[in-house]
Amino acid sequence: MDLNKLYSDHQAAQMRADTAISDGFRDRCLSDAARLADEIAQFQTTLGAAAALAWTARASKDALLASLNSARTAGQGS
Repeated sequence: MDLNKLYSDHQAAQMRADTAISDGFRDRCLSDAARLADEIAQFQTTLGAAAALAWTARASKDALLASLNSARTAGQGS
């Protein structure tokens, strides 16, 4: 999988949405961007990349806070 192409396609979808004339086209572009973000997140997750949380539309504030708290706790043990 070409991660750079996914990044590029995601950015292009967002740019198309930003300049869309109709709401329907904007919605399709945003849907494409969300699908691509999920693909990026899935790929990064398989690699163990910490950035994967930032790409997934399902990532919640709680998940991010839990990750930060876990890192802090691990740092205090050393």
